[in-house]
Amino acid sequence: MAGALIVTAELGDADQAWLDRLRRAHFPPERNLLAAHLTLFHALPPSAEGELRRRLAQAAAAPPPRATVAGLMNLGRGVAYRVVSDELDAIRAELAGAFRGSLTAQDAQGWRPHVTIQNKAEPKAARALLAELERGFSPRPLAIAGLGLHRYLDGPWERLALYPFRGR
Repeated sequence: MAGALIVTAELGDADQAWLDRLRRAHFPPERNLLAAHLTLFHALPPSAEGELRRRLAQAAAAPPPRATVAGLMNLGRGVAYRVVSDELDAIRAELAGAFRGSLTAQDAQGWRPHVTIQNKAEPKAARALLAELERGFSPRPLAIAGLGLHRYLDGPWERLALYPFRGR
């Protein structure tokens, strides 16, 4: 839905670089229009922008949420890293409650936080990558630096605002 608002958890610089490298290496190049990202909401209505900005700024007054890359996810035609964070879950739940009547079916169903590093690939290639990454996997912390607000532009995204976590 062109013009829809997207909310992301913004990654710390080192983790962003790590996940972007993996995405460049494994995402079909013609489909890799975005940097690696952790989406909280896929499509909120443009009319919610003012209230969304206020709520994101309020949420970002807190300390950065602790998060862990806890495992890998098989997406069928791709692979993602599964993210676990009770604190990020709480931020998302509060926002979901505030925008309950505006959520799409995708955003209203259960949230499975992840960062996709391969998508729209052949299933055989996805299974091979999953097996390769699982061999060397061990859980690791994931730095969450802020909350991002973006506008969907029928493929690429326009960054509208970044709300760095400020709390101690």
